[in-house]
Amino acid sequence: MSLEQLLAGRPDLWRGRATPAAVPAGVPTGYPALDAALSWGGWPPASLTEILDARPEGTLGLVLPALVRLSQGPRWLLLVDPPLPPFAPALAARGLDLTRLVVVAAGGDAAWAAEQGLRSGACSAVVIWGAGAAWRLVALRRLQIAAQTGGALALLFRGEAQARNPSPAALRLWVRPLAAGLEVEVIKQRGGRLGRSLRLPWA
Repeated sequence: MSLEQLLAGRPDLWRGRATPAAVPAGVPTGYPALDAALSWGGWPPASLTEILDARPEGTLGLVLPALVRLSQGPRWLLLVDPPLPPFAPALAARGLDLTRLVVVAAGGDAAWAAEQGLRSGACSAVVIWGAGAAWRLVALRRLQIAAQTGGALALLFRGEAQARNPSPAALRLWVRPLAAGLEVEVIKQRGGRLGRSLRLPWA
């Protein structure tokens, strides 16, 4: 068996500078400028995305348009360990179908709970808050593999200090708040340009 065949059979490995022959279509972010900057034309499907933010609550507004779209489908949205209780009236006002939303307070089992949701095939997206947790590389790899297995978006909010640490995520964004929106920098994406900084008004 050739080395190429061995690598092709390992979905948990990412080869730098390797661009897939056919990039699958992503889930629209709700921000046209961000979609244009991403290889998939949106959030990478069936993959782990890391959103690095100084605030422990993360920037839910960045992923909310995609969650609203996905909530119209048959699968569930799973929120794991949000630091603040989601305000249901505001989410409903934005168009999110609350009947497709599940919130889990997992504590020290956040990585396990997120992995189960991703792997189950019952969730279209799993949003995880891990700003204060020390995520081991093996846990991140398991999230990436579980997202591929279940065909779900895995969206992990982490502290901005994690930007210097390696990650198997298909996409990593560094987010900073602005008065009327967000500044978003693409610090990693498979098969695409890095270092792009975008100013996004709230969708």
